[in-house]
Amino acid sequence: MTEEAVKDMVFPMVVLRLAERLLYKLLANSCYRTAMKLKSYSTIFFFRNNPSSNSKPSNHLSSLYPNVTKCSLHHRKSQTFVCDMQGTLLRSHSFFPYFMLLAFEGGSIFRAFLLLISCPFLWFLDFELKSRVIIFITFCGLRLKDVDSVGRAVLPKFFLENLNLHVYEALASAGTRIVFTSVPRVMVEGFLKEYLSVDSVKGTELHTLGDFFTGFVSHSGLLVKHRALKEVFGDQMPDIGVGTPTLHDHLFISLCKESYVVNREDNNKMGSVMPREKYPKPLVFHDGRLAFLPTPLAALAMFIWLPVGILLAIFRIFIGKCLPYKVAVFLGSLSGVNLRLKGSDPPRSEKGKGVLYVCTHRTLLDPVFLSAALDKPLIAVTYSLSKMSELIAPIRTVRLKRDRKRDGETMQKLLREGDLVVCPEGTTCREPYLLRFSSLFAELADEIVPVAVDTSTAMFYGTTASGLKWLDPIFFLMNPRPCYRIHILGKVPREMTCGGGGKSSVEVANYIQKQLGEALGFECTNLTRRDKYLMLAGNDGIVN
Repeated sequence: MTEEAVKDMVFPMVVLRLAERLLYKLLANSCYRTAMKLKSYSTIFFFRNNPSSNSKPSNHLSSLYPNVTKCSLHHRKSQTFVCDMQGTLLRSHSFFPYFMLLAFEGGSIFRAFLLLISCPFLWFLDFELKSRVIIFITFCGLRLKDVDSVGRAVLPKFFLENLNLHVYEALASAGTRIVFTSVPRVMVEGFLKEYLSVDSVKGTELHTLGDFFTGFVSHSGLLVKHRALKEVFGDQMPDIGVGTPTLHDHLFISLCKESYVVNREDNNKMGSVMPREKYPKPLVFHDGRLAFLPTPLAALAMFIWLPVGILLAIFRIFIGKCLPYKVAVFLGSLSGVNLRLKGSDPPRSEKGKGVLYVCTHRTLLDPVFLSAALDKPLIAVTYSLSKMSELIAPIRTVRLKRDRKRDGETMQKLLREGDLVVCPEGTTCREPYLLRFSSLFAELADEIVPVAVDTSTAMFYGTTASGLKWLDPIFFLMNPRPCYRIHILGKVPREMTCGGGGKSSVEVANYIQKQLGEALGFECTNLTRRDKYLMLAGNDGIVN
């Protein structure tokens, strides 16, 4: 046989082998799943009709080990704790939403859509092949730094909201903490070490090429928990192990001196939810566009809404830019925008000089909504604003230079021209915290009106630290029912100002920050915009 003939036969043979492999996986797994379902149905039937048995198979498995709530938390500092993420540390058993978050925030909307439409096909695959397909779609071509950014700035919020309180308390009581999981280590290691002080994370390793992920699992394959535990501990046994009432987890926790389980019913109870005040580390900053956990159904609803949301955002921008405030507020409310105003605009006492409104900073639209609520034009000052945001802004915006003397002169000039809005936090914060106030505004005027601003969204966040900032207003206005709550407090007493009361600018700034924090029920902090951007974006937040 000639060499050319051999080459011609290679490609068809490879295609046939791949097709054979795929058919084997699909048919064999489908038949196996069907057989297992029939077996489980027959088992359940047997238990229901056998008078000598009062428990279902799942109860029988979970009864082998006590519930994690029975685990003593005392005198554990010298002991070792091991557990998994799915269904154990996290109340949810499915890790799909976190892959979706990584695909959307670290990749693109097209990658997220591809992951979503793969869901029906994944049902036919076994656990290992399903995991490999999800990992490939999510990671193929992603940069290492993008995955690291999402793991540091986006995922922790959703992990904290999904933490199992009882498992975390058991983990926190131990001196040495090790987590074994079949999900990619890069997705969970940052959160586990930074927020839960986990000593070591054993997870599935991924193959990389330069600064990019190939989407393939490394040669070691998906991590198998009980095998990995044996490799780490050898003949020794960790002190405490927590898992779910499944066969795989029973193999895992049976290698521990003390073993406990977390039932699916326990994860659904309110008592297992981690309250914010018990978070191991305060969640002040986080990034990303999605304001919800993208389960398959929730992600499908988002993609269905997107075309409507884009048109709705364009309509809302148009009415805000082109129509009078009262008409714009009326039409905006018909489109779903909820603007709530509390308090009234105090009368002006000084002539020839405008009022300085000091706002908490939630989105770039804070001055716009305040202007609409007061039904009068305001001037807004900002440190960095995209050309798009300037273009669609219905009020006048002026950029500052980060030069204290020049910025003070600019704001004094603007106050002589009209009423001015300033956000002394310098950047937005999504959570119920107030960042440290810059004291420059307190040196400029004695006519100061604090304004407590808060927002709520259900689908998209209207702020970002590492994404495209010019899309911030558009994403906020794409929400079905975005809400703005504005509370105008009384004018700052003259004795609490720099000119009338002889207070220092720092004292005035701290006084107003405390006033606004109490009005909103927020906690005041000393964190700054530089702290936020260093954590979320790895820079100091200065935009040229």
